Amino acid sequence: MRAVVQRVTSARVLLQEQGGAIAGQIDRGLVVLLGVAREDTLADALWLADKIVNLRIFADENGKMNLSVQDIGGEILAVSQFTLYGDCRRGRRPGFEQAAAPEIANELYQNFVAELRKNVAVACGVFQADMLVEINNDGPVTMLLDSQKLF
Repeated sequence: MRAVVQRVTSARVLLQEQGGAIAGQIDRGLVVLLGVAREDTLADALWLADKIVNLRIFADENGKMNLSVQDIGGEILAVSQFTLYGDCRRGRRPGFEQAAAPEIANELYQNFVAELRKNVAVACGVFQADMLVEINNDGPVTMLLDSQKLF
């Protein structure tokens, strides 16, 4: 699993096919764009959820990145994004052979969200929907996490 994690002051997801209806929104916290690979398992979802909930990327009273989203009482906006597995090394059009099939990806995405919800409030996008994601990146702070690149 791959995640692009952004520290935000606010964010929301709008559904394009529903005239811009809001699917989910948060105030201060994290936006997580999540991609699921063919070889990913429940263990990847659980590991990544734990890593994100405990990732210390919010400033403490001394201005040092020392607090997690949990520590600040923040929220998470989780958005499934298969394009994180787009392979652009050859040609000019990305290939998505590494991305999981939609049924598997959605199941692992839902498991990931359920694990996050054990610790923080979570809003979500809509799986496979055409969405607009509005992000007010704070810092900016953006982290890339990959459960397959542990070492």
